[in-house]
Amino acid sequence: MWISEIMLQQTQVATVRDYFTRFVAAFPNVESLATSNETEVLRLWEGLGYYRRARQLHAAAMKVVEEHSGEFPHELDALQSLPGIGRYTAGAIASIAFNKRAPIVEANTVRLFSRLIGYTGETTSAAGQRTLWQFAEEILPQKDVARFNQALMELGSLVCTPAEPKCHECPLASVCAANAAGLQREIPAAKPKQTFTELREAAVVVRKNGSVLLRRCGEKERWAGLWDFPRFELEASGPLFAKREIAEKVAAQTGIACAPGSLFKTLRHGVTRFRITLDCYDAAYLEGRVRANESAEVRWQARSTLPQLPLSTTGRKIANLIRD
Repeated sequence: MWISEIMLQQTQVATVRDYFTRFVAAFPNVESLATSNETEVLRLWEGLGYYRRARQLHAAAMKVVEEHSGEFPHELDALQSLPGIGRYTAGAIASIAFNKRAPIVEANTVRLFSRLIGYTGETTSAAGQRTLWQFAEEILPQKDVARFNQALMELGSLVCTPAEPKCHECPLASVCAANAAGLQREIPAAKPKQTFTELREAAVVVRKNGSVLLRRCGEKERWAGLWDFPRFELEASGPLFAKREIAEKVAAQTGIACAPGSLFKTLRHGVTRFRITLDCYDAAYLEGRVRANESAEVRWQARSTLPQLPLSTTGRKIANLIRD
């Protein structure tokens, strides 16, 4: 359950299903995950996004083996001490896996609880979270907590739906404040509209014989722990100025002097609040030796071995384009 809960954070069930099957086949127990290396974990996670989850999963497995003798903890405090496990995930594992008396507040129960108590405030605010978690705890039964929490999530998912709640089918309609006031469409309050920042970036395929230049993303970068082609924000306009900037930034990132060539592909993708236009350039090696630094490892990698490395989503697309 722990693996599925982590994978399902901000990700749909249909997307997770195949990843989950492959992941548990590779790591059938917590010991096998703990003794694996991070590269293996990230390669199996590749494409699922939010890669910090995979790294925290690996770290949590090691902590369970080291501090709990390989036995997954049952109590909320111990669960929340594991990397990547917050209040909701801890409550879900404790209540559903171990039938502990622990509340759950997630997307479906947020909507259900807000309507039941007529909460009109912003549900993501500190006050809103306090109110909803307190209500979730107050209504917990003394036994059969697993069935109760799962029933609440199902009720929110199937009956207390966002746009057209089926109040006539709801077993709680008679005690629902939103139903009594006719405020089902106003509760919960709409989330503030997401604003996006447009970015223009360059990814550079520097070639040297049968190898290409790669760098491993640092802790504070997007896709931390994954391998990628030299990549950076591109400010110049016009091909001449762009190539000069590319050469300078590749050298700054890697220590390698290169001769930028043609633009061979433009990819457009989104990451959190960013909408990115990624220009992909070829480049030829001129001179220099790879220079690692505190935040990122740099190396030459044979093109034939790229399928074995965990790459960013766009890094994998570029790798597939240059494979032949």
